[in-house]
Amino acid sequence: MNRRVARIKAVQSLYQIDMTGVENEEAIDAVLEEDEEVTPFLQSLVKGTVEHTAEIDEALNGAMEHWTIGRVANVNRAIMRMAVYEMKWEDDIPVNVSLNEAIELAKGFSADEESGRFVNGVLSKIAEGLPKE
Repeated sequence: MNRRVARIKAVQSLYQIDMTGVENEEAIDAVLEEDEEVTPFLQSLVKGTVEHTAEIDEALNGAMEHWTIGRVANVNRAIMRMAVYEMKWEDDIPVNVSLNEAIELAKGFSADEESGRFVNGVLSKIAEGLPKE
């Protein structure tokens, strides 16, 4: 499983966790195809995002004007949380890669054309505040 597929599976898992409260492993298992195995990257994205949700949500709320993370569409919330986790805690991934991947995921998962722009705007604000690589 490449990193793009792992990100897709992670978003699906995080969405499930957010909506139903299932455990990380159960959510991951539910999104894997029969022939797929859990990769360390997928596991890291889900576990890290869940562990840092409070700090991530604080950053997201600070980057949004007239919005809170609770008002954001569930799938976009999962995408943005995962992207912030990646940008702040996955040191081997350049911030611009995490940002671009999140924008593409938002475009792919959402029927709303504005999702990509919204995700880009919020995550760009967060990226500006991160230490330079």
